[in-house]
Amino acid sequence: MKSRTLICVSAMILFALALPGQLADQHTQYKLIDIPTLGGPKASGQGNGIGTSQFLNSSGIVVGSADTSTPDPNAPNCASPDCFLGHAFRWQDGVLADLGTLPGGNGTANSGANSVNARGWIAGFAQNGEIDPLLSSPEGHAVLWKNGQINDLGTLGTGTESAALYVTNGGEVVGISTINTTFDPFAFFGPWRSPTHAFIEKNGVMRDLGTLGGTDSFVPGGCNDERNELVAGSSFTNSIANSTTGLPTMDPFLWENGTMTDIPTLGGTFAVAQCANNRGQVVGQSNLTGDVGCNGSLDFCNQHAFLWDHGTLTDLETLGGSFSVVVWLNNAGEAVGGANTTGDELFHATLWRNGTIKDLGTLPGDCFSLAYAVNSKEQIVGTSFACDFSVARAVLWDKGSISDLNAAIPPDSSLQLRETFNIDDRGEIVGEGFPVGCDNVDVCGHIFLLIPCNHAGTRCEGNAGISTRTGSPAITTRATTSTQRRHMTKEFVAQLRARLAHRYHIPGLRASPRD
Repeated sequence: MKSRTLICVSAMILFALALPGQLADQHTQYKLIDIPTLGGPKASGQGNGIGTSQFLNSSGIVVGSADTSTPDPNAPNCASPDCFLGHAFRWQDGVLADLGTLPGGNGTANSGANSVNARGWIAGFAQNGEIDPLLSSPEGHAVLWKNGQINDLGTLGTGTESAALYVTNGGEVVGISTINTTFDPFAFFGPWRSPTHAFIEKNGVMRDLGTLGGTDSFVPGGCNDERNELVAGSSFTNSIANSTTGLPTMDPFLWENGTMTDIPTLGGTFAVAQCANNRGQVVGQSNLTGDVGCNGSLDFCNQHAFLWDHGTLTDLETLGGSFSVVVWLNNAGEAVGGANTTGDELFHATLWRNGTIKDLGTLPGDCFSLAYAVNSKEQIVGTSFACDFSVARAVLWDKGSISDLNAAIPPDSSLQLRETFNIDDRGEIVGEGFPVGCDNVDVCGHIFLLIPCNHAGTRCEGNAGISTRTGSPAITTRATTSTQRRHMTKEFVAQLRARLAHRYHIPGLRASPRD
């Protein structure tokens, strides 16, 4: 399935709820770069849902996936946005390059970029013109674009599918691959139906990371792009389904220099690692003892974010509710994500630092927010959502204040900034937005790059008279009762869980019949 990173809009009429939140004075202005598509209607960055990979490097290279103008011959119909072939792209200094697909694709294949390292190497996925025998759909392999060439990394064993999820600065590629073509009843993540293992590849050698005893292991992405031989992931520990989740027990792991360490859960039978930093700290989320809230699936499990630090597991807790999720971890051990508030009434972006959780709040009038990334200067980017989900605005938390990034660009800009992916240590931000006339990033979204006007001589004369853009209103209907607020939060968390599950849906593959 091609990347889908939209939280669905729900048409619901609610009443007012006032929320605290400090709106920052808009000191920083940005040069906005609207990165074009490859001829089709849309582009996207995070090919695996809520990602933890670098889509922007220190040289200003931005990668992602974009529609071409060529209809996709494998699209079942055009009732969905999957009408066009999507290709990986590379953008730098105003030059957009179509990275293409593997030679066997013959102009009828999809590809996607999942990360870029400091050298400009790009990890991703490309279809090869073959048909997967179990899925009866186009098959694809992990690829690495290097020095202008696409390199097929192959698969593990006799597997037919693989994908590269990130590449370190040292040149190690981390991803997942099927290991054979047998049917796996617990192939839960993504459209693949065979046993899947995490791998690490360098210099043409693909190493199977193995499992913790079950059939499958996975990696979601990598906050760490500096250290080699260090991978955070998750693995089934056996092949016996639990009645509470419908799946075998899954534990996080840290694979380091050839050794896989089993990271315990917070008492439940299901936990996943989100990423590791270069210090070997791991963050993720876990069910609680007894798999509280589970109903035979993962749909409503109570989960808490956790931090594992060289043998010490810490429950990062929530803002008083039953659910929290961590998205990014920087090298200082600061983690960001979001959590339910007391009584599960709201969901707010959070910062965890030194074992303490901080509520980052929302833009005034909004009910929900989520933080996606934090840099070494504790600048945090994310999204603030209206109470009825009708408006989503890209935001920056800096020095204790929140600001709408739409207010930091010219009022007549080509995009309404909706969602952020990365922020680097120079304060450059990459994300996704709506072009004029578009109201659905799933259909016509574009990728943007924001460059601070005071960075490296960047000039922003056109940004004079910055003010809140009329294209980014705080259109918010609100809930007056606790029941209404909890209902909306439950819906928000359900959409968030769906996006987390899509971390393992590989760009270019269609959804299976089960999806």
